[in-house]
Amino acid sequence: MTVRNDWDREEIQALYDQPFLDLVFEAQRVHRENFQANAIQVSTLLSIKTGRCPEDCKYCSQSSRYDSKLEAEKRIAVEKVISEAKEAKESGSSRFCMGAAWRNPHERDMPYVIEMVKEVKSLGMETCMTLGMLNQSQAERLHEAGLDYYNHNLDTSREYYTNIISTRTFDDRLDTLDHVRNAGMKVCSGGIVGLGEGKNDRIGLLHELATLPIHPESVPINMLVPIEGTPLADVEKLDVTEWIRTIAVARIIMPHSYIRLSAGRESLSDSDQALALMAGANSIFSGEKLLTTPNAGDGRDKALFQKLGLTPEKPKPSVAELSVDAMSMSA
Repeated sequence: MTVRNDWDREEIQALYDQPFLDLVFEAQRVHRENFQANAIQVSTLLSIKTGRCPEDCKYCSQSSRYDSKLEAEKRIAVEKVISEAKEAKESGSSRFCMGAAWRNPHERDMPYVIEMVKEVKSLGMETCMTLGMLNQSQAERLHEAGLDYYNHNLDTSREYYTNIISTRTFDDRLDTLDHVRNAGMKVCSGGIVGLGEGKNDRIGLLHELATLPIHPESVPINMLVPIEGTPLADVEKLDVTEWIRTIAVARIIMPHSYIRLSAGRESLSDSDQALALMAGANSIFSGEKLLTTPNAGDGRDKALFQKLGLTPEKPKPSVAELSVDAMSMSA
């Protein structure tokens, strides 16, 4: 299938407005043209520094502006991160993502995150970080350390964005994506549905992502998890079919991207998740927690995979494992 970066909103809306089953059918057809049908990429996300973020994202418990009862934590030791990454690999994750509640990393933080990237990379896992905004120099140093993906979500449409965040602009987010891409890293960028936005905003978010010069290699489609104490704690819950429509359209217009089920999955039934996978999603965050919000645990995911006949993508061998293999071959 030809990859396009010239989608207009009318085309995306026409896809979105199709009869639901037609849309899901088309998304699954596109998925099978570009990915193995029953394979799923599994990632684990760890918070390496929690809370006291100066930003005012209205959905986020980590903002210092809201009384969400979140207990802030200083950045955790690199050794602890490596231990968590090893456990994630043993549980079937092929990508390990590390997130810090920063507006942007300070220069004093860079040796810390660079060491972390190098150590996790040596385990044979894909590495991903989300640290807030980056400048070009920081992006280049992360790439040199071996970082594979950088996550920086657009969150919502350009038009609705100021209803959700005022402490950084939509273009600030695009600038960081440019720095990441120019440094040679892969981009992980998606958004959140259920923020109180309308259908046109979901279409606008998809349009922004699909018209980037290169599509994000990974596109998380989050469902809002309302958190007490945040401004969106009482927002009306979005119908799950609208979330699945967003996933299906993302699959069709970004056919080579991994479409990831992220936040909000823990509240869904197995049937809801199966339908989202049928709509073209092929990546999940596993584990008990996504930064600070609950998530479907490893046990539930393994049961779901068995029920649906899904096979996780395998992590690569670690440096140590490759050395042992090389020694055994030469013996």
